[in-house]
Amino acid sequence: MIDGATISQELRAGADRTLDEVLRLAVRQIHADGEKYDWVGIYLLKGDHLVLHNYIGEPTDLARIPVGSGVCGTAIAEDRDINVPDVQAIDNYLACSIETQSEIVVLIKDGERTLGQIDIDSDTRAAFDDRDLAELRKVAAALGEVLGPKLRHHE
Repeated sequence: MIDGATISQELRAGADRTLDEVLRLAVRQIHADGEKYDWVGIYLLKGDHLVLHNYIGEPTDLARIPVGSGVCGTAIAEDRDINVPDVQAIDNYLACSIETQSEIVVLIKDGERTLGQIDIDSDTRAAFDDRDLAELRKVAAALGEVLGPKLRHHE
């Protein structure tokens, strides 16, 4: 099971790393800790699109997702985390892989400003529970603290 506190501590300790290094570290740590986490990626919000920065898992064509499209775009449009136990039940689902059965999306924020999201797909139906959500929210909070200043610097 993912340990959000430990990952968060590692992210905060490496705040002097580059944006890419921070994102790579986060994706690696989340993927290593989550046995049902088959695809782990971080999308950053650029205008009205989510742009994939770092991921572990099968290659995907979904490098840019319009806000409002799929689970990821819906999470941004509705400003909320989303846990989908069965992606087949979602009308506007955008598949990274045909093997994906469930997905969880957790927003990364710097205060009220949404920076992006952690997106995780699982080949197991109903793979994510309230504990996954709570632990991923810890990681997202740490990412918001670390990425906020870096992204403001790049604007």
